[in-house]
Amino acid sequence: MASDNVKRIPGPEILSEEAVSYKPLEGKTVLLGITGGIAAYKAADYSRKIRALGARVIPVMTDHATEFLSPITFAALTGEKVYTDLFCIEGAENIPHIELAKSADLFLVLPATANIIGKAANGLADDFFSTLLLAFSGPVLFSPSMNPAMYAHPATQKNTERLKTLGYRVIEPGKGETACGDPGQGRLAEWPVVKEAILKATTLQTLKGMNVLVSAGPTREYLDPVRYISNRSSGLMGYAVARVAVRRGAKVTLVSGPVSLPPPPEIKLYPVETAHEMGNTISRLSQEADVIIMTAAVADYAPAAKADQKIKKDTPELHLDLVRTNDILSQLVKSRKGRQIIVGFCAETQDLKAQALKKIKLKRADLLIANDVSQPDAGFDVPNNRVLIVSADGDVEALPLLHKEEVGERVWDRIQDLFPQDDC
Repeated sequence: MASDNVKRIPGPEILSEEAVSYKPLEGKTVLLGITGGIAAYKAADYSRKIRALGARVIPVMTDHATEFLSPITFAALTGEKVYTDLFCIEGAENIPHIELAKSADLFLVLPATANIIGKAANGLADDFFSTLLLAFSGPVLFSPSMNPAMYAHPATQKNTERLKTLGYRVIEPGKGETACGDPGQGRLAEWPVVKEAILKATTLQTLKGMNVLVSAGPTREYLDPVRYISNRSSGLMGYAVARVAVRRGAKVTLVSGPVSLPPPPEIKLYPVETAHEMGNTISRLSQEADVIIMTAAVADYAPAAKADQKIKKDTPELHLDLVRTNDILSQLVKSRKGRQIIVGFCAETQDLKAQALKKIKLKRADLLIANDVSQPDAGFDVPNNRVLIVSADGDVEALPLLHKEEVGERVWDRIQDLFPQDDC
């Protein structure tokens, strides 16, 4: 049931509320290398998005790239000088390709043509761009974009594999119809994929070698083939926790109820619907997990019986018998293996701190993340959250209103504090 061979279950629409500021690339400098491909126009859009994450973006263009977009475009979008000429007199005394190489945290080549891939794979340096690549010692990301036949050519494939052996990272191009109309693999990766590759390349790999299991989203408990009991969970918090774990180097498995979110890159996804399905799936997968984080809003009650056909409105009143669903978090704690770390989430509408302290004592998780879902600016359906992080010893840390991905970062910081010293 991995993400590449299952159909996503549709979920509730996410309300468009304004997110609080989140700039994970604050203080970072990204060299954006644009080469001569039609996807250069997307590099202009991506440059703005990288800046929005807090980074300084310095554009470097090949001569062929300037045939597709003017350097003025990138200068206006980034607020930086655009570098194109290896023998430019202006600033020559500072040896720009060396100074730039020393000043940046990441080099993103986007789009990466077959030509620049071939040059880099073989150490060629005949212009400013390729010379800068050789001088740069930090992480380099290549995002290929070309005709599918060109990408599939043995020479391109060999050069791409050689890039990886040299320590460069390659963002796999997407599949579909390319600019020339030919179908296949060769489309520039979409922004969410590129964004995650950038963030992973600039994040310390503190979870490398760890297996992480995350649950997310709501469950649906069916009354009949049409109607069900559910809740407002959008899955945003769980997906954010999963993405942060991938950025830190973990191998992540995500068990998700019905949501309207795309599968995060580099994550094995198991879509489920009911609490029963979620419990069975998590129980099966938990044996291999070092850390389990239960962010899913699992239904506490389900109909005692599901009607085979749609229930008709034949009577003025309808009475339902509900039964308790299994408490997945408590079951995980009871069956935990070794030094497995288990984290729970709880949603409340009143007495948040008191309820959280009561629940962590009852469920015996290592951490409990509590949020008040009655607030309009946090919790369900919105990109922000305001939570309490409660530890098993009763310590309570209150986080201010943050973007859910930043909440995910803070949660992972606390989880890592629980690791045995020989695992750090």
